[in-house]
Amino acid sequence: MIDAGLYRDVTDFAWSQQWLAGIATTFSEYGVFLVVPVILALLWRARTRGAAALAAAAWVPIAIAVALAVDTVLKSVFAEVRPCRVVAGVHTLLPCDPPTDYAFPSNHTVIVAAFAVAVLLVNRKWGVWALVFAVLMGISRVYVGAHYPHDVLAGFVVGTGVGLLGLVVREPLAKVAVRLIPAVSGRKA
Repeated sequence: MIDAGLYRDVTDFAWSQQWLAGIATTFSEYGVFLVVPVILALLWRARTRGAAALAAAAWVPIAIAVALAVDTVLKSVFAEVRPCRVVAGVHTLLPCDPPTDYAFPSNHTVIVAAFAVAVLLVNRKWGVWALVFAVLMGISRVYVGAHYPHDVLAGFVVGTGVGLLGLVVREPLAKVAVRLIPAVSGRKA
């Protein structure tokens, strides 16, 4: 791979910094679940702000689901073996995933990028923090040895693209919200 040298440099550095290993692996593996309380908070705030606000907030979990579906298809098409199975003698902080758990693009990065862009469409302040979170997650996936840098970059591209679809689907989602949730129809759309 074109970025195998960078992958090795990052994983060698990570291996030399054992004091950070626990934090990095925990964040990299489980940090993606931090999107759940943010989604719930966005939906809670939007419930009284009308159909448009509710549709924008609802797009966040929908974007994650769509991004994950797109990612699953791409993984099966490219079938890129994890770098920890390809780059000889590499030391990773996490055990290497099975050979059939492909690397390209990074699931975690696709999810958090879609999340961050969708949140940015709802609330700029929260969105900026979500983007910082997404960048840290992407970096962590290379740091722990789960992905090549290009897997993470592709994850950002896919997730960002899906998240931006919110610009197109918010209005149709608002119309659906008005039909499905009668209390929303009386509020400002």
